[in-house]
Amino acid sequence: MTRSTSSTTSAQTDRFVHDRLPAPALMPELLYPLPEMRIPDQANLVDTLFTQALQGGHGDRTMLRSDRMTLSYADALDRVNRIAQVLIEDFKLVPGNRVLLRGGNSIGMALAWLGVVQAGLVAVATMPLLRAKELVEIIDKAQPALALCDATLLEELQAAKAQTRSLGAIVPFNLMNEPGSLAVLAAQKDGNFKPCPVSADDMAMMAFTSGTTGKPKAAVHTHRDVLAACEAWPRHVLKASADDIVMGSPPLAFTFGLGGMLVFPMWAGASVYYPSIAYTPEAMVKLIRQVGATICYTAPTFYRQMAAFARQHGVPSLRLCVSAGESLPDATRQLWKEATGLEMLDGIGATEMFHIFISSAGSDIRRGAIGKVVPGYTAKVVDDDGVEVPRGSIGKLAVKGPTGCKYLDDARQGHYVKGGWNYPGDAFMQDADGYFFYQARDDDMIITAGYNVAGPEVEDALLKHPAVAECGVVGLPDAERGMVVKAFVVLKPDQTGNSDMVKALQDHVKATLAPFKYPRQIEFLAKLPRTETGKLQRFKLRQP
Repeated sequence: MTRSTSSTTSAQTDRFVHDRLPAPALMPELLYPLPEMRIPDQANLVDTLFTQALQGGHGDRTMLRSDRMTLSYADALDRVNRIAQVLIEDFKLVPGNRVLLRGGNSIGMALAWLGVVQAGLVAVATMPLLRAKELVEIIDKAQPALALCDATLLEELQAAKAQTRSLGAIVPFNLMNEPGSLAVLAAQKDGNFKPCPVSADDMAMMAFTSGTTGKPKAAVHTHRDVLAACEAWPRHVLKASADDIVMGSPPLAFTFGLGGMLVFPMWAGASVYYPSIAYTPEAMVKLIRQVGATICYTAPTFYRQMAAFARQHGVPSLRLCVSAGESLPDATRQLWKEATGLEMLDGIGATEMFHIFISSAGSDIRRGAIGKVVPGYTAKVVDDDGVEVPRGSIGKLAVKGPTGCKYLDDARQGHYVKGGWNYPGDAFMQDADGYFFYQARDDDMIITAGYNVAGPEVEDALLKHPAVAECGVVGLPDAERGMVVKAFVVLKPDQTGNSDMVKALQDHVKATLAPFKYPRQIEFLAKLPRTETGKLQRFKLRQP
């Protein structure tokens, strides 16, 4: 089944986002091949998730937990409705208004996000570590009518507000005794709120990309998008249940985190634990054991750092470990498996697609591969003209499914969506059995002396050397070879970066991969540049 937009009347009277969507010719073709993906034309994402949980008998089951508070599904719904009342009754917001959210992973942040969407407003979540300059860019793009902010993060947002006229009031959401805070205002409401009767094709959220390649873009997702995504990877690959307890490090402001750490657990009737402390690799392992977490989400780098502590302390309750956000080196997968006995569940998704569209679990996992296309999606590897290449050949990944890229007022839409297909910007190879093998970002493919070298493959080889803690590999211009492979390496604390180490690492790669792939240049760094979500910023490594 294919559809473009719904004929149901929109409830969003503020048409700001609707009016700035891409032209019809640049919109992705959305596919709903499975019956469960055919969402009713009138559907509020948050109302649907809560209704499903309550009708499934989960009202008294724990939904949100921390070391300070535990809320059942019924408790959480009451608080979400009170927040929605505050937004509509006290601040006079109208459906379609944008609300900026700023906070780390917490019960307060989760409830605020749900309250915004329940009220028919558009949630614009932002990363906690963003500075005023970066917030101004988001504010000017999204034009939020209101901001809900963790009290500990007010300073940068207030500084941003002083630099723009595009932001309404700022309301702290987690001050329990402060007049005017969201918590106090919500406590004064009765929770008698009727969810906004939005069209499924009304806007639920705006997600800003993490900026690994430059200026952030705003990807818009509808209520239908997120509900249909729940029926894809969570149903067919993750297969979580109401007995699961979820933990992880991805921020709720990142779609990987929003899905894994809030929306998908709600869809399954499961619960989520949000810590009151900042995660370190050892702290996460100890909390998994203490809380009895069964599902963990984090990035490959964090799993690599957690492995020694998992071996030391044990994680007996853990049954599923999801890795996404960046490529998963096989060395990291095997290190984690040796430490825990657990096979990591890899996946690739995109902010523009909301979540994971290629992944495999259990007996379907194949070493070195990310997995197969998730049911509900279709994917192929193509050449520059969009023609599918033979299996075993490297090309660009193209994807269609129940979600797709819809940038807000951005000329780069035409680079992402072509002929209805989404191009996430990744180079892949697909084998005869349908497994997809990640090679690199399109712009990370290194062509040196006529050979194609994928940076992540060299990184994986380097990570297998006992002296290497982290590394990043890029191609740099070279007069003789066109491009030269350069590795930026973070050594383990007891190792020294000198000419002997350079030769040792080069010899190691030559012994592991085809000799032309070895890094002809190696530079030692104290740390690698990463986004807040853990992605390696290779564009910074390319800068002089």
